[in-house]
This record gives sequence, C-alpha cells and structure tokens, in this order.
Amino acid sequence: MFRTKKVWFFLMPGLSLLLLFYVIPFIGGIRYSLQDGSYANLFVGLENYQKLWSNPMFLLGLRNTMELSLICAPLLWILSFLFASGLARVYPRGVFARSSVLLPYLAPSSAIILIWQLVFDFGGPLNRIILAMGGSQVQWLSSSAMRLPIIIMFLWRNLGLCTIIFLSAIRAVPVSLYESAELDGIRPLRRNISITLPMILPSAYLVFILSWINTFRIFREVYFLSGSYPDQAVYTLQHYMNNVYAKLNYQMVTSAAYSFAAIVLVIFGVLFFLQQRASNEINE
Repeated sequence: MFRTKKVWFFLMPGLSLLLLFYVIPFIGGIRYSLQDGSYANLFVGLENYQKLWSNPMFLLGLRNTMELSLICAPLLWILSFLFASGLARVYPRGVFARSSVLLPYLAPSSAIILIWQLVFDFGGPLNRIILAMGGSQVQWLSSSAMRLPIIIMFLWRNLGLCTIIFLSAIRAVPVSLYESAELDGIRPLRRNISITLPMILPSAYLVFILSWINTFRIFREVYFLSGSYPDQAVYTLQHYMNNVYAKLNYQMVTSAAYSFAAIVLVIFGVLFFLQQRASNEINE
C-alpha cells in the first residue's frame, strides 16, 4: 500500500499537467463545436458538424491525410523491420549504423526543409539528373508530384526511431529459435515471418501506432515547403484546420478536431483489437 502511494506521489505532477493542459481543454472544446460562434454563442447542436462534412476542403484534407497515412505508415513499418532485421544479423558490428540511424530523427526540421528545397528545386540536382537521362523537369514542390518528396522525407526522418525499437525487440528473441530454424533449412524471410514477428508482436504494434501517429505530422513539412495552400494532392486536414483557425472560426476548428479524433480512435481501437486477437492466438 505504501509503495502504491509512493508511485502516485511521483505520477501526480505529470498527471496534473496533462489534465490541466490536455484533458480539460479537450473536454471544454466540445462546447465551441456545438455553438454558432455569434456574440450570444447560441447552442446549435450538430449543425457545425453538418456544415463541416459538406465542406469540400475539409473532405479533401481528410482524404489526403488518410491516403498519406495508408501509404507512409505501412511503408515505414516494413522498411524499419527489414532494416532492423539486417542490423540484428550483423550485431555488434553495426555500431555505427545503429548510432547514425537516429540522426535524421534528431535533425532540425529547418535544416531538412532547406536540403529538400535544394534537391527538389526545379533547377536542382534531381531535375538535372532527369534531364541528363533524357527526361523532362518536374515541378516537385508545386504540383501533385510533391507527394513523392513528402513521402521520402517522412520515411527518412522516422526510419531510425522505428528501427531502434524493432532492433531492441529482435535482440530479445532467443537465439536458439533461430538456430533450430536454420538447422531445419528455413530461409531468413520465413524465419522473420514465423519466428520474429510473433515473438515481437507488442513492439511491432507499438511501431505501427507510432508510424501512424507520425503521419499526421506531415503537415509541418508540407507547410514549410509550400505554405498554407499547397497543391491539392498534399492539402491535409491540418491545412484546413490551420486556415480556419487563422480566420478565428473556432467552431469549425473544434468540429474538425473532434471529427478527426473520433476517426483516429476507431482506427486505433480496431488495431488494438487485432493485436490482442493475434496475441491470444499465439499464446494458445
């Protein structure tokens, strides 16, 4: 009992700040989404949500956000798992690779944006290479082609953190399992699917959740590269919310925020259910 009270003593400062700056504002913001925004702040029920879901820019931002997350999150998960598997095979000789893989994640966004602007500029080195190979220049930063630089930047920045998590989990798998599989003639790819993934399922789930959450932060890079109104192919939900907030339309901002939060909760709930189901099947 004393140990429990001691734990709560250390947790309370952090929990209090979390409650003060996140939970209370989140609950209090519901009031704005149900009012009309006039001087009297009249209650209008779900009218703001009806207007929101009929707004073409909101639907465009939501669609692009979901599309980018469906592209980036699985790609990041697969690449980080393969990279971690490769590092685990050369452990401990891959010390430099393990140390340097986190550098993109720690690098300032401004420096990365500057590099991307130079590389993908209309007269930059990438277009020069394309011209030398007989192709035509591409407007990487002002057309629908901007999706490719954004996806590459996302993968490059977040690959290190996900790889380290995967590598830590893989190193905890008993070596005897791999030795037995190798004696049975099982190939490395099959070993990863049949042995590694089931043994590191909680960590794999964590990496996928982190990957998906980080996809919602793509807005920052897109905003720095092309401003508040980029090409429609990379116009995200955060662009819509940022532009509406700039007009002090708190009702639509909060309505969009809670709509997106509900979608994210449903997605994470489904993923958690699938992870629990897979864990139960493995334990059985």
